[in-house]
Amino acid sequence: MRCAWLMSNLYDRLAARFPAPDTRFALLPDGREISYADVARQSAQFANALGAAGVGVGDRVAVQAEKSIEMLMLYLGALRAGAVFLPLNTAYSAGELDYFMRDAEPALFVCAPAAEAAVAALAIEAGVPRVETLGVDRDGSLMQIVAEQRDDFETVPRAADDLAAILYTSGTTGRSKGAMLSHANLASNALVLVDYWRFTGDDVLLHALPIFHTHGLFVATNIILAAGASMIFLPRFDSAEVIRHLPHATTMMGVPTFYIRLLDEAGFDRNLVSHMRLFISGSAPLSADIHREFRERTGHAILERYGMTETNMNTSNPYDGDRIAGTVGQPLPGVSIRIAEPESGAPLPPGEVGVIEVAGPNVFKGYWRMPDKTAAEFRDGHFISGDLGLIDSRGYVSIVGRAKDLIISGGFNIYPAEVEAALDELTPVHESAVIGVPHRDLGEAVVAVVVAREKGFADGERLKAALTDRLARFKQPRAILFTDSLPKNAMGKVQKAALRDAYRALFS
Repeated sequence: MRCAWLMSNLYDRLAARFPAPDTRFALLPDGREISYADVARQSAQFANALGAAGVGVGDRVAVQAEKSIEMLMLYLGALRAGAVFLPLNTAYSAGELDYFMRDAEPALFVCAPAAEAAVAALAIEAGVPRVETLGVDRDGSLMQIVAEQRDDFETVPRAADDLAAILYTSGTTGRSKGAMLSHANLASNALVLVDYWRFTGDDVLLHALPIFHTHGLFVATNIILAAGASMIFLPRFDSAEVIRHLPHATTMMGVPTFYIRLLDEAGFDRNLVSHMRLFISGSAPLSADIHREFRERTGHAILERYGMTETNMNTSNPYDGDRIAGTVGQPLPGVSIRIAEPESGAPLPPGEVGVIEVAGPNVFKGYWRMPDKTAAEFRDGHFISGDLGLIDSRGYVSIVGRAKDLIISGGFNIYPAEVEAALDELTPVHESAVIGVPHRDLGEAVVAVVVAREKGFADGERLKAALTDRLARFKQPRAILFTDSLPKNAMGKVQKAALRDAYRALFS
C-alpha cells in the first residue's frame, strides 16, 4: 500500500486510516449495519458505475437526492473515480437546477426517482448528457447499474489541488457561485478536526444533518471515516428519534435549531446525556441564552465552531478549556484568521470590529468559472469572508454581524438580493427589501417588506404562492409585510438596519 502522506486522493487519505474491515461504520434506520469492508466494496461499485455511465476524471457528478447511505457511497465512489462531486440542496427549484446544470455542465445528474421526468426535461435543455435516479430504499436506475459492477476498484491518483467537490453558495447579486474544493482542502480539515475534537475509533456520532452541504458531508462524514469511528445515520432531524438514539451515541453535531428543539422536549435531560462526550454546533450562530440553557439542563457546554462553504472549518472553541458563549473560539491549527478594515484591508488590533479574512490549507481554490469574482474575494492570500467580527485578547473570535446582509435561517445561507430579485419580478410588487429577524427556532426568519405597485394591495399569500417555483422553500419569506415606502438614505440606499429594528419582535 502507498504511504498515506504520499496519497493525494481524499479517499486514499481516509482509507489509510480505516479500522479492521468488520468494524461498524454506520447503523441505518432499518437496522442494517454498514461495515468498513462494505464502504470499500460499495464505493468501488459506485466508482465502476460512474465509469459505466460515461463519467471521466474531472467530470462533475451533480446529485439532488434524499439522504441515504447510498448517496454517501456515491460521494466516495466519485472521489475514487477522480470525478468532482456536486451535491445540491433537495429544496432547490427547477429554475435553480437549470442554472446549476448550465453552469457546472455535469456529465451525470442523479436525482430522486420521483423527480426523473422533470429533471430529464431540464437536462435535455441544458445539454446534460445523462440522468440517473437514486432512491432512499436502495432503488433507482443508478442502483441497477451499481448492482452489475465489480466490488474492487483502483482509486484514481489525484494531485492535492485537483478538485474533489463543488458546493454552490448564493451570491449577493442573486447568481450562485460554485466553490471549488480540492482533495487537499477536505483532507486537511478532516484530519485537523479529528485531533482537535478528540475523535477516536470508540466514538459513535449521531448524524441527523443533511448531506448536501459541508456540515453533514465533509465535516461529519469525513471525520468519522478519518477517525475509524461509527455513526447512527438518521434520514433527518426528528427530536423523538434523536432522543431514542442518544443513549447509544457519544457525540452529536447539529445546527442551533436542533438544540433548541431538544430543549423543548421533556425527556431531554441530564440523565439521558450523562455518557455523551461532545455536542458540536455550527452553520448558524448559537445564542448565549441557548448555550446557557443547554448547559444548565444537561451539564454539557456545546462546542461552537465557525466555518463556511468556501473554507470548511476555520475556528473552534477548545475541547479542553473555556467554551465561551457568543464566540466561535480560536483559529484551528494551520488556519490564519485576521481582522481587517473592510475597504482598505488594513489589519485591526484585538477588540476592534472588521471583516474576517482567512488563509490556510482549508481555503477553497476559487469560484467555478468566475476568475474575476475569485480575485476580488482574496486579499494578500486571505479569503475575505464577508463576516464582521473581532478577536479578543485571548484569541477568541466573535462574529458580530454579516456584511452584505446575509441571512442564516435554520443553518442555510440566504442572500436578500436573490429573494428581492424574485419578488421584484412579480407584477404587484413595486420594490422590496428582504431582511432577517430573530426567530427562536430558525435563528433568523426571512421577512420581506414590500411596496405594492397599486395602492391598497396587501395580499402576501398571493406573493408567497408566486414564489413557490422560483425559490427554494428555505429562501421563501416567512412573512410579507406591506409599507407605503422603504426607508432610504440620501443616496437612495434602503436602510435595512431600520427595517430590522422595526420588525425585530415580529416572531417573539
